Amino acid sequence: MHTCSSLGISTMKPCRILTGFKSSSMFGTIASPKPKYKRISRLSKLEPNGCKIIGSVQVLDNLNRRCFSFSNGYRLYKGSSGRNRCLIANVASDFRNQSTSAEPHVKQKNFDTIYIQGGFKVKPLLIGSIETGHDIVKEDEGLGSLKGSNYSRVEREVSMIEKEAWSLLRDSVVYYCGHPVGTVAANDPADTQPLNYDQVFVRDFVPSALAFLLNGEEEIVKNFLLHTLQLQSWEKTVDCYSPGQGLMPASFKVRSQPLDGSDGAFEEVLDPDFGESAIGRVAPVDSGLWWIILLRAYGKITGDYTLQERVDVQTGIRLILNLCLTNGFDMFPTLLVSDGSCMIDRRMGIHGHPLEIQALFYSALRCSREMLIVNESTKNLVVALNNRLSALSFHIREYYWVDKNKINEIYRYKTEEYSTDAVNKFNIYPEQIPSWLVDWIPEEGGYLIGNLQPAHMDFRFFTLGNLWSVVSSLGTPKQNEGILNLIEAKWDDLVANMPLKICFPAMEYEEWRIVTGSDPKNTPWSYHNGGSWPTLLWQFTLACMKMGRPELARNAIAVAEKKLAVDRWPEYYDMRSARLVGKQSRLFQTWTIAGFLTSKLLLENPEKASLLFWEEDYEILQNCVCALGKANRNKCSRHRHRQHPKPNNLNH
Repeated sequence: MHTCSSLGISTMKPCRILTGFKSSSMFGTIASPKPKYKRISRLSKLEPNGCKIIGSVQVLDNLNRRCFSFSNGYRLYKGSSGRNRCLIANVASDFRNQSTSAEPHVKQKNFDTIYIQGGFKVKPLLIGSIETGHDIVKEDEGLGSLKGSNYSRVEREVSMIEKEAWSLLRDSVVYYCGHPVGTVAANDPADTQPLNYDQVFVRDFVPSALAFLLNGEEEIVKNFLLHTLQLQSWEKTVDCYSPGQGLMPASFKVRSQPLDGSDGAFEEVLDPDFGESAIGRVAPVDSGLWWIILLRAYGKITGDYTLQERVDVQTGIRLILNLCLTNGFDMFPTLLVSDGSCMIDRRMGIHGHPLEIQALFYSALRCSREMLIVNESTKNLVVALNNRLSALSFHIREYYWVDKNKINEIYRYKTEEYSTDAVNKFNIYPEQIPSWLVDWIPEEGGYLIGNLQPAHMDFRFFTLGNLWSVVSSLGTPKQNEGILNLIEAKWDDLVANMPLKICFPAMEYEEWRIVTGSDPKNTPWSYHNGGSWPTLLWQFTLACMKMGRPELARNAIAVAEKKLAVDRWPEYYDMRSARLVGKQSRLFQTWTIAGFLTSKLLLENPEKASLLFWEEDYEILQNCVCALGKANRNKCSRHRHRQHPKPNNLNH
């Protein structure tokens, strides 16, 4: 055979996929943006043999003529002239599948796709071809230096703080085999103990991805989506210390390791964390939901829907949905999760059915409804998806919403009601209404509570869940408006000197000791316990733009702009007024930087911002699946919709 490929995959540890070509004239991608020596990349056209020459490298180092090996995943081999070297990059690996083989489609005009064949339920590994132009690449240009179709960047005037933010964001980019694949969580050069902040987190990368997409830079987002897909767990397991089928990792890290059987050579591998190394050892529920949301955003902003139509991507969506829609013992349409499985990744009393997960779950279901290809293998899944959307929408709107009228209703609840006609369906005790709530909630406005379980309502205001309820239309138009009314009315509590409080109010004294276990990081008005997180700014901006109130977002951005750069872009702020940088806050936090940039870009591009949120879907209401008896069908949302067809008249 003139052309061959070999693939090594292990279920125990990361490995690589090495692809061989006919001769040393086949090259990998452009050189790493942070090289050890100067070089010029020259891009070539398609060769007659059907293989695409992607790039060549000339090493300007006359002292060392031997074979080079360096830890960024490239290997340079001596050419016939003694000066030119062949650059071969490792490509993405799915190291969690059993060892098998890969064969290129040699009849195609280029190696656009490579399928993994063999093995039990092995997913296809599809490697997209790299489209580039013929520009000269300078070593200091970094990400986005190519001016091809993938980099139709928006040219505009930017302030000094935005220039600094863009510089920091680009410095945080992580490269795998020369390609950008994400951004580290924090990039503080003075941090001697980065812990896992030097990894690429799925949830943390979303604002970075949107900033790049809105700026016309799509390559890094596409690479991220495909590489995290390859890390997705694809095998069913009964081992309680292994990820379930369909689970997306919380984060991953690019590591260099010695190449087997080669002295001094190194290769790059992606090392994922499914929670087995996390504090608390909790698997991330939100990673797969964020991945689906970002996949839809990529298609909407770039207009490239071929990515979501790929076989491996469609399979990845289905696996996430199957994991989320699995039948269990739970009676509610909400997703049952444990404490610490989302952005609030420590013990904070949100186990059960926290609003944040339900809002992201609803958003991911709506995204999947748009992207799933309906055929014989997916039609049952689509039915289950539509049923869950309807039931979840009704459940959250009816039982999670609180305003002044709802509090008065709960205050007069009767308990121990046994019937399908019960008013107090979850046996909530009126004594649970906290003393602060009655005076805090405004006359005009309300919010969705943080959690609902039998005999328990968590009345804390959780910002992320409420904002995504607005963005996804999980709440009614009236409720969505009420959430923004509350934020505006309680600006000093939720925004103050830095937007936005992650939750309000903080747990203090005995409640803090019991609920958090005396967590020294989640002390009152710090971190997850009432701390202020600037990354929430972009989600607030998107919610405001959806509801036609961009002035609220501009006011919040103006507050943040005064301090973020001066304080070196911290992760979070402490105290009720958000005057102090968090006591354990990482500086140069990437999603703080990206959240600020994305907020600016959203306001400047309202037509693109409109692609990222959802309007009310009356089909979901029409197909409402509710648990009300026949005698109470008039309470069902679909009948309310028929009586009040206009969005502003929907009552739940």
